[in-house]
Amino acid sequence: MKATGYTKETITSVGTGTTSFPEFNVGDTIEVSLRIKEGDKERIQLFQGDVIAIKDRAASSSFTVRKIGAHNVAVERILPFHSPIIKDITVVKRGDVRRAKLYYVRDRVGKAARIKEKRESKKTVTPEAVVAE
Repeated sequence: MKATGYTKETITSVGTGTTSFPEFNVGDTIEVSLRIKEGDKERIQLFQGDVIAIKDRAASSSFTVRKIGAHNVAVERILPFHSPIIKDITVVKRGDVRRAKLYYVRDRVGKAARIKEKRESKKTVTPEAVVAE
């Protein structure tokens, strides 16, 4: 019988149950620090790209990150939220999109594949920041 997904017990036994990653959404540009094991050595590899999908399946949740690599070759990685190879996630830029899945970006090239940046509204400015100026 094939396993259908991760359970909470499996995740806690592996030791990746507590993730303190920042909250990100589809359309955001994120930088994922991945642990890469080569032989007996381990190094950190950065993978920066746009989040084009988030699949929310409780313990088996995952997200898809897409970037344009060398020679304009697109690279997509599907990463589980509770993966032990993820060391850190940082949000580089917030995207302004109206869809839950951005699969249409795969068919676009160049400027058409860009995602608009979300602009901060004036309502989010704190009074302390105004007084400091």
